[in-house]
Amino acid sequence: MTLLPHSRRLLAALVLLASACRAGGSETPDRQPPLRLRIDPSKTYQTIEHFGASDAWSCQFIGTWPLARKNAIADLLFSRDTLADGRPKGIALSLWRFNIGAGTAEQGSGSGIGDEWRRTESFAVPGKGYDWNRQAGQVWFLEAARDRGVPSFLAFSNTPPVTLTVNGKGYATNGQANIREERFDAFATYLADVLDGIRTKTGIAIQYLSPFNEPQWDWSDGGQEGTPIFNDQLAPAVRKISAALLKRNSPTLISLPESAQINYIYSDFNRPGRGSQVQSFFTAASANYLGDLKNVDKAISGHSYFTTSPYAAAAQQRKTLAGAFPAGVRYWQSEYCVLGDNEGEINGNGRDLSMTSALYVARVIHNDLVNANASAWHWWLAVSPYDYKDGLVYVDKNKTDGQYYSSKLLWAMGNFSRFVRPGAVRVSVTDTDPADGLLVSSYRNTDNQLVTVLINSRPEAREVQLDQADRALAPVRVYETSETRDLAPVTVSAGGTLTLAPRSVVTVISRL
Repeated sequence: MTLLPHSRRLLAALVLLASACRAGGSETPDRQPPLRLRIDPSKTYQTIEHFGASDAWSCQFIGTWPLARKNAIADLLFSRDTLADGRPKGIALSLWRFNIGAGTAEQGSGSGIGDEWRRTESFAVPGKGYDWNRQAGQVWFLEAARDRGVPSFLAFSNTPPVTLTVNGKGYATNGQANIREERFDAFATYLADVLDGIRTKTGIAIQYLSPFNEPQWDWSDGGQEGTPIFNDQLAPAVRKISAALLKRNSPTLISLPESAQINYIYSDFNRPGRGSQVQSFFTAASANYLGDLKNVDKAISGHSYFTTSPYAAAAQQRKTLAGAFPAGVRYWQSEYCVLGDNEGEINGNGRDLSMTSALYVARVIHNDLVNANASAWHWWLAVSPYDYKDGLVYVDKNKTDGQYYSSKLLWAMGNFSRFVRPGAVRVSVTDTDPADGLLVSSYRNTDNQLVTVLINSRPEAREVQLDQADRALAPVRVYETSETRDLAPVTVSAGGTLTLAPRSVVTVISRL
């Protein structure tokens, strides 16, 4: 019998299909089977404490905007509520950072800081004590965070108040510490007074105090408040602060030292005397040892700036960092936004509400949690008026009112912060190749809920299957951040196979 051309084509297709079925089941030749990812909850790593962001500097103004607008912004940052369509109302940050101002706002243009949005008020009034009605916009956001269930708060100081600095400014001169040792006691009293004043005014007890920020930089250009400080100056200052807090029976823990880059934590790098901070402050043989002070938190904080690209090198730096920590000392990644050109991968300039920044930052979060074993991860500006990749929510640069704009970066961070709650423990999951564009991490919450975050950087969809032991792990809920969704719930196939959208961050909630 002679087959017609279309019959020959049909027969060939059937032969190919039969061959595919014999080789691997029912998969068609052009469709790859799902990538199987095995989760092992019995193998555990660090405990997650919180995800946070700071109120610097715009909340001083945005906190005085019309109530409906600032409430909407606070909801995006703090809310744990769910909208009628199943989408989260906000990303449920679990720590809020309050900037203790130095008084450059009262100095006005005489402060030497050209951008008034980077000047800050101070509660201290020279010769008159304190005015607890100052920093009102920031206090509004502090209370808004508390009212929406944020459990932890940290107050941080970029510089001592201008009344105590060497040059009377909120920034330094010639890279030298902008406070003399004879004023350490006064600075300690000021910080303790601020914590007490906030508690009296709002009822909020601040759990953590960070007295110095990025001590490696010179802070001499007037771009913002800041002071350098050497390790052998920081240590005696912290001892004074510790004593002042203990004298008042304050429950606040001192958080150190906000290293400007992670390599300053474990090496001098290019700042001798201001680097190697884990060895300096948490090694008993060091003259600067602070680990014996009972109100110094046994965590050391650093910032991921300038160490995030390329991914493989960034991962190795974080593994080196993790290996430098003594037993019992935790690591916090306490500040990050996109700065510099990052080996050509992404540039900090230019506001970006798209998935480009969201995916880059999601990879940084993954790298810090998985390779550095960070127990906390904090973003820099929660609310930004700038044309820069530094905000979660963006606003018009208007002191009295304006529009606000959510970003994909906000929601991608929410893929972690909304669902990986304080007390969650990171657990083992199959390693993936970062070069392949897929990163996966998994966490067990205190309620025995399993949270898995998957980052698909590739421009095409891909299928995965989550396994626990030798069984498929059925997702209970799945949330996606992509070009078309903002942390929105998605439907999962009956068999439990997940289809990750192109360029997406996906959170899977399962039950153990």
